[in-house]
Amino acid sequence: MRLKEKTAVVTGAAQGIGRAVVQAFAAEGARVVAVDLNEEGGEETTKLVTDSGGEAVFHRADVSQVAEVEGMMDRCESEFGPIDIMVNNAGIVRAAMLHKMTEEYFDAVIAVHLKGTWAGTQAAAKRMIPRKSGRIINVTSGAGLRGTIGQINYSSAKMGIVGVTKSASRELGRYGITVNCISPAAITPMTDTIRTDERFQAKYLERIPLGRWGTAEEMAGGFVFLASDEAAYVTGIVLRIDGGMST
Repeated sequence: MRLKEKTAVVTGAAQGIGRAVVQAFAAEGARVVAVDLNEEGGEETTKLVTDSGGEAVFHRADVSQVAEVEGMMDRCESEFGPIDIMVNNAGIVRAAMLHKMTEEYFDAVIAVHLKGTWAGTQAAAKRMIPRKSGRIINVTSGAGLRGTIGQINYSSAKMGIVGVTKSASRELGRYGITVNCISPAAITPMTDTIRTDERFQAKYLERIPLGRWGTAEEMAGGFVFLASDEAAYVTGIVLRIDGGMST
């Protein structure tokens, strides 16, 4: 087991990639704290783990609020001990064309994605620095690497997450802490429209060299690698798990 005796925190864990990461970490021996605002989904995630013999608990927290992130991290450490792995995966979508987007839509997405990633990275770093070890994994998107129509807020936040990752990797490397980023394919419930609407489906698939949709489980494998000792000399990268779409 690659993550045996490790403690991991995963935000955005109520569904999709976050849920798959929680399950994959637990299967590799980690104690996992699943974090989300969606209590029903979060509890379902942890039940899937415990029913399979793994160890996981759910904590509710709004990642856009620093005080809630800090409180959640304190609870995690009191329950499971020092945090070894932090995955900042929480996200929302508020789509609108540039000329129609409201300030509320823009601020909401920036708060959850960009501020939430910064808050989680900072909270984890403060706890990992004294121990001179740790893994922080953030989540960007192809939208953040190339831009996308109708989601300038989302694209801006996701590109900002790349900046957080690369800057943090430079600051924290001296402490033995790695900070990396994963850019997954469009496979989460937030992107259902792309995969199910005939207006987008064929056009999107044409851009994927492998010619098919990915799965949350395929994304989770990349998280396990970056969280493991196998990736001890990997930091500051963006790992693209998208079927070749970004090539």
